Amino acid sequence: MLIYMSNATQEGAPMSLHSVSVAGVVVREDGRVLAIRRADNGAWEAPGGVLELDERPEDGACREVLEETGIKVNPVRLTGVYKNMTRGVVALVFRCRMTGGSEQTSEESTAVRWLTREEVPTLMTEAYAVRVLDALEDSGTQVRAHDGRRLLDAGQDAVSGA
Repeated sequence: MLIYMSNATQEGAPMSLHSVSVAGVVVREDGRVLAIRRADNGAWEAPGGVLELDERPEDGACREVLEETGIKVNPVRLTGVYKNMTRGVVALVFRCRMTGGSEQTSEESTAVRWLTREEVPTLMTEAYAVRVLDALEDSGTQVRAHDGRRLLDAGQDAVSGA
């Protein structure tokens, strides 16, 4: 879902069309991470969605996690910025800690599950698994590009660890 569609120009050049999404990688004390199976395409991902015009990115991540999973969270830190080069979506991903709630599905999720680190790359496509794996690391904020399924970053293989 795109937030803006505009034909506006800046200094005669067409402006880029992007949308911003947010996701929360919720890490439990035992190291497991919260994932949903999306209702629209059946894919496993960290909970997230489009950032509303009037909300801060951290608040949007908390809202999306709660809406899709029933879990209340606090963001700990921004762990990555990911651009889907095919769709023009920029995703801001936050590592979060659980503060309450209980797992439940929603209109947007058909399953909610706590995954081990090893399960992440087996259930998620590379473009989404890397978001979770980056959030599990303490290596700062990652910036990556993908095509919706595969990373486009030359020479990086973050999912397999090579």
